Amino acid sequence: MANDKLLKDIQCKQAKPKEKEYFLNDGLGLRLQIKPNGNKIWQFRYTYNGQRKTTTFQSYPKISLENARIKKSEFLDLLAVQINPIEHKHQEKEILQLEAKSIFSNVLYEWLDAEKANASLSQYEWKKDRFEKNVLPFLKDKKMSDINIKDIREVIRAKNETSPETAARIFTYMKRLFSYAVLAEYCERNIMLEIDRSHLITKTIVKHMPKITNQEIFKELVNSIYNYHGSFSVKNALKVVLHIPLRPENLCKMKWDEIDFDKKLLTISREQMKVKNPNIEDFKMPLSDEVLSILRDQKEELILHTNELNYVFVGTDNKNHINKESPNKALQIMDFNDERQGRKIRFHGFRGTTRSMIDTLDKKGQFSFEVKERFLDHHEKNKVVRAYSHGANYQEHLTELTNWWSNYVKSLID
Repeated sequence: MANDKLLKDIQCKQAKPKEKEYFLNDGLGLRLQIKPNGNKIWQFRYTYNGQRKTTTFQSYPKISLENARIKKSEFLDLLAVQINPIEHKHQEKEILQLEAKSIFSNVLYEWLDAEKANASLSQYEWKKDRFEKNVLPFLKDKKMSDINIKDIREVIRAKNETSPETAARIFTYMKRLFSYAVLAEYCERNIMLEIDRSHLITKTIVKHMPKITNQEIFKELVNSIYNYHGSFSVKNALKVVLHIPLRPENLCKMKWDEIDFDKKLLTISREQMKVKNPNIEDFKMPLSDEVLSILRDQKEELILHTNELNYVFVGTDNKNHINKESPNKALQIMDFNDERQGRKIRFHGFRGTTRSMIDTLDKKGQFSFEVKERFLDHHEKNKVVRAYSHGANYQEHLTELTNWWSNYVKSLID
C-alpha cells in the first residue's frame, strides 16, 4: 500500500507551475521541486551528524523519476555507513579531475609550459617537437601512474634505433618530467630513476664542435674574415665573433638597442641567454674599440639599404636577422672545412677557439678562470664563483680581458 504514495511519472510530467514553488514527494527524502518559472528540480533531503541537508539531482525530465530514485538509493547506502553523500560526490569529482589531468599528454604540456620559463625558445621547441613525434604516440592516453618500465623501454628503444643521441636526451627530459609529475601528485614515484639508461641506449662518441687551436691557422682565419667579399652582415657578424665569443643565436639576433656606444657595453637580457636563471644579472659584455668600429661600419652600411634599424645583422631582406647557417656557409667558402688539417670551424666553434687561444696565450695567468668563464657567459653553481661575479672589480677585469683579446685579434690582420 505504501507504493500508492509514491510519485508516478505522469504526475511529474503534468505538474504545472504555481505562483509559489511547491513539491511532489516521493518518500525517503526524494521530492520534485516545481518552480514558478516551470523548472522542475529533483531534491534529496537527509540528516547527517544531526544536521538537516539538501542536495539536488538536476532537473526533470533530464533526470527521470527512475534515475532519481537510483541516485537516492546510492545516497542512502552511503548514509548507512556514515558517509556524507555530498562530500563523497565532491571527492569523486576531484578524483576524476585529477585523473584527467594526470593523463600523460596533459602532464607533458603542463611540464613544457613550466620548463619554458627556464629555456630558450629553440630548446623549448626542440623538446616539444621530439616529445610529440617520439613519445606521445606511445604514452599519449596513459595515466602517469600506469606507465611502466616496459612502456619506457619501447619509447627509448624506438628512438635509439635512429638516433641514440636524441634517445639519450629524451631519457633525461623524461626523468625531469616524472620528477615534476611526482611533485604535482600525478604519480607517486619517478619510474625513470629505476632504469639504467645504458641498457637502452647505444653508447655514442661525443663529437665536440670543431675549433681552431693553431695560431697560424687562426691568423689565416682572421684575415680571411676581414677580407671576405660576401654579405656585409655575415662578414661583420664573423668579425664581431672573433672579438667577443657570443653564442650564434645571441649574435644573429643582436639588436641595436642592446648596444651602448657611449658606455662601450653590450647588454642582453638574461631571458635571451642560454642560462636563464633570474637570479643572475643580465649579460653584459664590454666592447673594445675595434668592435665598436665594426658596429659603426655595420650601421652606416645598413642605413644605405633600410630605414628600419632593429637587428644589427640582417638577411637579404634588410629587415630580419641573419640565419645561423649563413656564417657557416661563408666559412666553407673561405675553405675552413678541413678538420684533418685543423682548418675546420663552425659558427659555434669560435667560443671554443677563443677560450683555447686565451688559455694558450695567457702564460702569466693574467686573467682568472672565473673571468675567462664569464667571457663565455658560463656560470658555475659554486656560490664562491657566483659571489665573485658580483664583486666591484669583476666588470673591470672583464673589460681588461676583452680589450686584451681584441688587440691580439687585431694584431693578426695583415
